[in-house]
Amino acid sequence: MNSLPLVRKLSSGYCAGILQVFTERLRTFVVEIGKRIICEGHKPPFYALNFSEILIEVIDTKTIRKMSEDFLKGTPGFVVDVHVAAGNVIRVSLDNDNRTSIEDCMALSRHIEGSFDRDEEDFSLDVGSPGLDQPLKVLRQYKKLIGKQVMVLPKIGKKIEGELMSIEDSEGEMVSLVLKTREKKRIEGRKAKQWVEEDHTFNASDIEWTKVIISFK
Repeated sequence: MNSLPLVRKLSSGYCAGILQVFTERLRTFVVEIGKRIICEGHKPPFYALNFSEILIEVIDTKTIRKMSEDFLKGTPGFVVDVHVAAGNVIRVSLDNDNRTSIEDCMALSRHIEGSFDRDEEDFSLDVGSPGLDQPLKVLRQYKKLIGKQVMVLPKIGKKIEGELMSIEDSEGEMVSLVLKTREKKRIEGRKAKQWVEEDHTFNASDIEWTKVIISFK
């Protein structure tokens, strides 16, 4: 006679457990869909709007870049490149109009780390300066190197070294640059070779890469 309430109670608990598991799996599924859609630059679907994690925990290149640029706004520091690989492996290249310091990298690293919850979504983070052998990627890198020695590899032709004299830019992008070379050439009527300076103009679309020349003199 008393077994019926007990069975009913056990059934209710069992159903509640199944419902909880189902709800958690559905929630995870919806969050993942929302993340993928946001990463592709779209708004999340209506059924995902109530899951705030989608808006908080998305770790992608666009999110990290904006986060970094907002943090560096008004400072000599600037973002060169951001890469997010599978497994949330984040790499941020940071440069500076003056000189990139370890403190600059650490400050940006702490800011990015503090913006995410590792308990919700783990990640690895590396913030550092671009390698000295890496090509220039953004306009501010070119601007800081005006008057310095650089090497340009055209898409057609051989490498050329010289002083970066000037650049032309539009809408935040480098459009063209002028490189001054100085080399000894034989001039008609002269016995010894003479130093000859020459300006070379390159359009950005014709350049494979530009690198800074490191001098230890």
